[in-house]
Formats: sequence, structure tokens, C-alpha cells
Amino acid sequence: MPNFTEVTEFILLGLTSSPELQILFFIVFLIVYIVTLLGNIGMIILIRISPQLSSPMYFFLNHLSFADIWFSSNVTPKMLENLVSKVKTISYPGCIVQCFFFIAFVHVEVFILAVMAFDRYMAIGNPLLYSSRMSRTVCIRLISFPYIYGFFISLISTLWTHGLYFCGNIVINHFYCADPALIKMACAGTFIKEYTMRTLAGLNFSYSLLVIIVSYIFILIAIIKMRSTEGRKKAFSTCGSHLTAVTIFYGTLFFMYLRSPTEESVEQGKMVAVFYTTVIPMLNPMIYSLRNKDVKAAMNKAISRAFLEK
Repeated sequence: MPNFTEVTEFILLGLTSSPELQILFFIVFLIVYIVTLLGNIGMIILIRISPQLSSPMYFFLNHLSFADIWFSSNVTPKMLENLVSKVKTISYPGCIVQCFFFIAFVHVEVFILAVMAFDRYMAIGNPLLYSSRMSRTVCIRLISFPYIYGFFISLISTLWTHGLYFCGNIVINHFYCADPALIKMACAGTFIKEYTMRTLAGLNFSYSLLVIIVSYIFILIAIIKMRSTEGRKKAFSTCGSHLTAVTIFYGTLFFMYLRSPTEESVEQGKMVAVFYTTVIPMLNPMIYSLRNKDVKAAMNKAISRAFLEK
């Protein structure tokens, strides 16, 4: 029989054991985190104060920025603390809470991206009916699904994480409480946890991606039918930002969660996790501001108004 251990805390190995690299990583990721917060909070404020950003597309973008803030804040502060601390631990309840919010906001984000793809299809494929079909009530219902479903799936997944048993090994080869790393170090309860993790991740990521692919197939058909070259350019420009965000986010998630948790995959997963927990939340507001004419115009107007008031 395995000698199960009652775990009260875990040790996080983090990204590196080199003191020099730890200082460097602390500075880099602190800057990235500050830029992430400023960029996403700035996007939320800009959407709220700009009348030209009142369409459903920006309503959903507002929630994407909100999810990015929580997604990054769930992991980054603890990672920064451990980079400059000698005692690199996280309590067992803290680990479970981190797992819960991580899984919840991953699902919230992927389904918000799916909802945004459907919104682009409605805007480009049915422009005359767009305002009536994408009413405020419809938008609230659409955006409610990612939150309700994401937190429900996270509750199920976290309960299975809580069901893992450990036999003395409390060292997590990661910078946060990641499911693959916890499965690798657990000595019992791993089969059902790994099976549900891969099944739920595969089904949910595939289903949300299917919504995006189908939406863009119909968008492409609608664009081909357009006679105006200017109309085609505008349609492609509004979709470009979303496609960029989708490609980056889904690519890293499929790489992370649809493989068996081996020692090698956990090490590779750490590098990928850095990208989607810190870099992607920072990139999203940049992608949507630099590639979107309406956001750039609203930003310039807000800056000009701020200087004129002074």
C-alpha cells in the first residue's frame, strides 16, 4: 500500500534555480505584468468612455480584457514572489484555489473568443439584421455562458485535483499549480484526473474552436460575395485581430493539455505556460488596438481630449 502523506503545502521549483536568472526573470515579468494590467484596464476604460466603441464586438472585447486581467493575476504575483523569495512554497488551499481560477478563466477566455467569432459572422454575414439580432439582451446571454460554464467545468476539474494523493513528494516542477505537474508527482488518483483533464480540455477546446472555424467559413463566404473591394478590406481588418489572438491562444493550449504528463512534457509545458499566462494577456490589448482602426481612433480622441482638458 502507498504511504500517503497529508499535504499542507507544496514547493514550487519555478522557472530556474539560477539566482542571476531569477533576478532577470523577476524584472522582465514584473514589467510584463504591469504592462498587462495597464493595457487591459486601459482597454476596458477606453471602451466604456468611447461612444464609437459601443457595438457588441467591443462589449465582448471588454470581457476578454477582464478575463485576461484575472487570468494573469491568478499566476503572476505568486511567480514574482517566488522568484525573489528563498522559501518558494504555496499552501495546499492556495494551490487548489489557483487551479480552480486557472481552469475557470482558461475556459472563459476560449469561449469568449468563440462568441467573438460568432459576433463577427453576424456583423459581416448579416449586416442589415446585426443590430436587431445582436441586441443588448442577446449579448448578455452570450457572454454569460463562458462564465457559467467555465466556472462549472473548473469546479468539476478542481474536485478531481483535490482527489489526488501524494506520497511524500511535495515538489511541483512548475511556477504555479498546474494539473500536469500535479498528476506527475501524485501517487494515486491520477488515472481519473488525467482522463478527465484530457477529455474535458479536448472536448471544450475543440468545440469552441469548431464554433470559430464554422463562423469563419461563413465569414469567408460572405466576403467572397462582396462586390466592394473596400468592404472586403474592412471585413478582413476587423477579423485580423481576432484571428491572431485565436491562433496564439489555442496553439499554446493544445500543446499544453493534450499530451500525457511526462517529465519532458512538464518541462516544455513550463515554457509554454509562461507564454499564455503572462505574454498573451499582455499582447491581446496590443493586437486589438494596433490592428483595429476604431480602437486607434478612439484612443487618439481620448488622448487629445485629455490634453485639451489640461
